Amino acid sequence: MRRLGPALLCLSLFTQAATAQTVGHETLKLDAPKPLLLPTPPMGWNSWNKFGCNVSETLIRQQADAMVASGMKAAGYTYLVIDDCWQKSRDADGNIQPDPERFPSGMKALADYVHSKGLKFGLYSDAGALTCGGRPGSAGHEFQDARQYAKWGVDWLKYDWCYTGPRTPEAAYTIMAKALRASGRDIVLSICEWGNSRPGRWAHPIGHLWRTTGDIWDAWKGKKEWSHGLLDIIDMNADLWAEAAPNGWNDPDMLEVGNGGMTTTEYESHFSIWAMLAAPLIAGNDLSRMDADTRRILTNAEVIRVDQDPLGRQGRRVWRQGDLEVWVRTLADGERAAVLFNRGEAPADIKVTWAQLDLAPHLKAQVHDLWSGRKTRGVSGEYGGRVAPHGVIMVRVTPAS
Repeated sequence: MRRLGPALLCLSLFTQAATAQTVGHETLKLDAPKPLLLPTPPMGWNSWNKFGCNVSETLIRQQADAMVASGMKAAGYTYLVIDDCWQKSRDADGNIQPDPERFPSGMKALADYVHSKGLKFGLYSDAGALTCGGRPGSAGHEFQDARQYAKWGVDWLKYDWCYTGPRTPEAAYTIMAKALRASGRDIVLSICEWGNSRPGRWAHPIGHLWRTTGDIWDAWKGKKEWSHGLLDIIDMNADLWAEAAPNGWNDPDMLEVGNGGMTTTEYESHFSIWAMLAAPLIAGNDLSRMDADTRRILTNAEVIRVDQDPLGRQGRRVWRQGDLEVWVRTLADGERAAVLFNRGEAPADIKVTWAQLDLAPHLKAQVHDLWSGRKTRGVSGEYGGRVAPHGVIMVRVTPAS
């Protein structure tokens, strides 16, 4: 999430941000190893895509209830994260304070409620003096804020990159990582600097996941201000497969499934490619108002199983011809996943070969179509089918024993 304010305001914050960064070279050395919190990609929900700044404790309680009642929790969704605009000010001692009108019971009580549902609780802040929404950021208050989050029972921190002035991402995120590890509580650090400095090359010791692009836009393709449509986000992530591993995931941004900007077929493609990317599955819709298709997509157990595969190896695009693509992913126990992806406007025949899957050509396997549920045994050499416009065929290939 990114909403940059006027340039003059940003310039006025340079000194504050720089002061927070130049507190000595020791801030760049991590004192403790990164806790193993995400051996598989995280699953959860975030308020921003649907609600923006319109967050409140009433809304969050409602979404927590719906996450349980809808079957999302049973499907594996765990984290409930409040994005920007929950903050209001700092008290006389500099402690961050929630908006008292929107969160009258305070964050500790809200976190306790979320935890009572068997879920985990997340908050948002920013490495700058202000958040993207103009609320107080954490620059210069990293250790103080981390202690406050721990006291409240926070399990996840999404850390944005607005109003940061001359700070460098690696240094700024290292400081917050140090602060979280010194807080006395295990807290996931979700790095959100939009992929500008290629965080997959430096963030593994620091954060648990890192955004690889600007914000997602609920559209099939195109750009809107700093946000990108689905196809654009996919293309920006296609070559980053070597930079993800267990407990350190590439993050192509949150899911738009169910928000109304794309068709059901396009949302199936969205969810399928995210699973192939070993991406965090962070829903961004109104959980209390899901229609049947949205619930069916978000809770597809077999697609989720691919995303959560314990080998933790991100899939990659191995073939592309015009609007037609093949994506493959190596899974644990010798299995493979493949997506036959049609970006075009007409139905098309696409196939994946055993060579593309790095399987012997004569090996026989079961092919399980993860959206239709159909299983075909004794397949060898290749598998394919007619793929709908903007659609996918997603399969799991299990070699015969």
